[in-house]
Amino acid sequence: MNDPLRILIADDESIIRMGLQVMLRDLGYRVVGAARDGAEALALARRKQPDLAILDIKMPQMDGLEVAETLAAERPIPVIILTAFSDREYVERAKSTAVHAYLVKPVKEEKLRPTIEIARARFAEQQALEEERLSLQQALETRELLAEAKRVLMDRLRIGEAEAFHLIHRRARDTRRPMRAVAQEILATQREGNTKA
Repeated sequence: MNDPLRILIADDESIIRMGLQVMLRDLGYRVVGAARDGAEALALARRKQPDLAILDIKMPQMDGLEVAETLAAERPIPVIILTAFSDREYVERAKSTAVHAYLVKPVKEEKLRPTIEIARARFAEQQALEEERLSLQQALETRELLAEAKRVLMDRLRIGEAEAFHLIHRRARDTRRPMRAVAQEILATQREGNTKA
């Protein structure tokens, strides 16, 4: 059986915190921390490593959006923002932060599970897109390294592009290394030669 989802909650009103804890436990979730303000929420998140955080949008010391931004930079998790505010400034800021779902106070138990599932789905989608972006970025960097290494070999050995590519490919195969590593080695050797000259 799967372990229950570990949730951190933060709200400066004790009645809201207590109510959320009861509702989440009744739904089978595990509350690993209940914070009174943003700074405490961040400290608890760092210590308890929750799977998801439910943060009040407006709290003392740090608001929920500041906590969400810090978590996104340090250890991203799905974040649900609690709000009773229609303040445009907060809503506009929330659009550009790592917030995955919203709950309007007073929170109704029947809205909790679907909101948690939406937040988790949006977070997973965001993580997949970030992995794809990093993969594409690395592929582009590799392509640029290979092009530069080919130019170095073409100049040094007076050969064509296809032959330079074949040399890099063969060296990668023979040494069981990625072509990127071989290209980096060629470029490093070229830089060393330029430094000595």
